[in-house]
Amino acid sequence: MKLASPWVSRLAQGGGPPFERLAAALADDIAAGLICAGDRLPAHRDLAWRLGVGVGTVTKAYARLEQRGLVRSLHGRGMFVAGSSAAAAGAIDLGINAPPQMLSDRLLQATLSTLAKRLDAGTFGAYSHPAGRPEHRRLMARWLARWGFEARPDCIVLSHGAQHALYIAMAIACPPGTILLTEALTYPGALLAAGQAGLETVGLAMDEEGLTPDALAEALGSERGRHRVLYVTPTLHNPTTATMGAERRQTLVRLCRAHDVAIIEDDVYGIFAPAGVCPLASLAPERTFHVTGLSKTLSPGLRMGALVIPPDRMAEAEARLQASSTMASALLAEIMEMWLVDGTAEAVAASVRADAARRSALATERLPKHASLKVNGGFHAWLPMPAEAADRFVARAALHGVALMPARAAMADPAALQGGVRISLGAPAIDQLDQALGILADLLVSNRPVLV
Repeated sequence: MKLASPWVSRLAQGGGPPFERLAAALADDIAAGLICAGDRLPAHRDLAWRLGVGVGTVTKAYARLEQRGLVRSLHGRGMFVAGSSAAAAGAIDLGINAPPQMLSDRLLQATLSTLAKRLDAGTFGAYSHPAGRPEHRRLMARWLARWGFEARPDCIVLSHGAQHALYIAMAIACPPGTILLTEALTYPGALLAAGQAGLETVGLAMDEEGLTPDALAEALGSERGRHRVLYVTPTLHNPTTATMGAERRQTLVRLCRAHDVAIIEDDVYGIFAPAGVCPLASLAPERTFHVTGLSKTLSPGLRMGALVIPPDRMAEAEARLQASSTMASALLAEIMEMWLVDGTAEAVAASVRADAARRSALATERLPKHASLKVNGGFHAWLPMPAEAADRFVARAALHGVALMPARAAMADPAALQGGVRISLGAPAIDQLDQALGILADLLVSNRPVLV
């Protein structure tokens, strides 16, 4: 017996032929996770009867979705959701927030060739301290100082990328029952980590500089007696691109000190910080867990993260590292050392910044002015719009061959009315990016009434 489809059938609002509205509604609900990979879709005739449309309308809608790789037909069994990733079907992927590819094959080959000569079996086959070898921690401190953050090497621990560092920070700073205060729109990976840790997340109001002091003050003034921690991204906020000025950073630190609140600072985009501002960890080292890494700065393949810890929490950090990973990768640590010593890292970072600025300028040029696009010289941009409109926009982009991050993934409160769409500019080749931006521009023009 065939299982019934879990999909609540509907047509998307707005104009257009019924088959396009049906395809948009299904793509929207797939992107939102309301129907999942492997779920059955309603039979053609049954769906046509329920919606009051012709069978041909359903056939055309399903064909459009199958063409985009969102659904698949199994002979004799019916139509099923194939998954929400249009990228798997050859779409241009603007959903993954990766830096522009600045490493050449020649550079990588030269690095590995040199590494093969300098890495001996004894070093590779030995365990190191969970926090990382002392010389690697000193190099990381020197790298952070290059971007204006003077961190003590003995307060740095190395991890398997910044996401791992974020998990460690939350594990230390957020005991059970903690309220995690963050921006109303925030990094989806942080929301996932908080959810897995069982933390209650509260999103706070934002403006052009990110989290507002008034919203933080109000949140800290309520829920007294509950343990609270602030998670915040002061530089090139993901997803909105906002960057805090020096005065805003100082104000937030004063509030956290007054209420004895720990800070988890996500600084993976620290190389984009403007002159004259410093990380929160420089202003409040006694309470700030500073998360950074090299994947967003140099290359996603270099999974080397760093967490700068308040001095009195180092023992706990080392225990968490020991329990979760034993030690960072010896191979990646050696590559990190080579690139930090010989100047490769600084050269690649400069190239990433230059190419990100070029891509931001292209997005500004290609997308219509009424969209109120937010760019800040990094490798993602932000389209503010109502949450429901954002859901529809992501779904329709998938139908036209452009994969975007699900619109509600960055919302601390998925039921909030206001949201938007993050456009990741770094991963595709520049000609593909130009093509994808043209598609999005056409969608924005045709859907102009939904924007704010």
